[in-house]
Amino acid sequence: MKIPASELPLQKDGAIYHLNLHPDELADNVILVGDPGRVPMLSVMLDTIDVKKQNRELITHTGTYKGKRVSVISTGMGTDNIDIVLNELDAVANVDLTTREVKPGHRTLNLVRIGTSGALNPDVECGSFVASSYGFGIDGVLQFYNYGDFNEKELVDDFIRQTGWNERLPHPYCTPASPDLLRRIAFDMTQGVTISAPGFFGPQGRQVRAPLMYPELNRRIEAFNHNGLQVTNMEMECSAIYGLGNVLGHNPLTVCLIIANRVTGKFLDDYHGLMQELCKTVLDRL
Repeated sequence: MKIPASELPLQKDGAIYHLNLHPDELADNVILVGDPGRVPMLSVMLDTIDVKKQNRELITHTGTYKGKRVSVISTGMGTDNIDIVLNELDAVANVDLTTREVKPGHRTLNLVRIGTSGALNPDVECGSFVASSYGFGIDGVLQFYNYGDFNEKELVDDFIRQTGWNERLPHPYCTPASPDLLRRIAFDMTQGVTISAPGFFGPQGRQVRAPLMYPELNRRIEAFNHNGLQVTNMEMECSAIYGLGNVLGHNPLTVCLIIANRVTGKFLDDYHGLMQELCKTVLDRL
């Protein structure tokens, strides 16, 4: 079936619309970062760079690292941006952009998000590396897709019960990391449930001047325990990467540097060196 231009827009030269990429400019190993400035910081570690593309806040550098081809792509902040990036990455990999038809085979991408995050557990220290064994969404993006085969329903139901989840909020969802990437890349990292919120302030329980509707929510999330599985941290992208990654047949993983602990109130002012270390670790193990 031919996909109409209204549903999958392209640039004039045939590149995918937002990412501005052609299929040969995308590697199978993809590192996703929120901050556009983190792309050159990471790509300088590559042995070669043969692609540099940019459209809006979406920057791509593709090259090689120890013989592996790698693309480093900035997504910007939020699961709404991830909805664009993941669908377009899959289209570049699995849709013939000339005929606008789905290719007969399936190209699988390794999608590893490297980011910063705040811990929701007093035992997760600032400066530590956390890998998301599950991406738990309170953002609502995946509710627009049929993701039933990947939904961790028991975990979600237990979360709703334990937190007294308010029905006015988006219905939560939860999907797993790639077991292979979790084993290869994060075997020595703290692992747990990562919650993705649809904002930085109110949705993550931060109050500056605007009053919160559910000021007790973070405390309830901190206390959540599902058969020994607890929430380790909260950020803004993981859940959509895991949800869409699984639905589209790719291998998702998120690893974050903890720069704040929301329980103890600690914050890491200078984390540049630790972020470089995390990026190098992912490149070596990808």
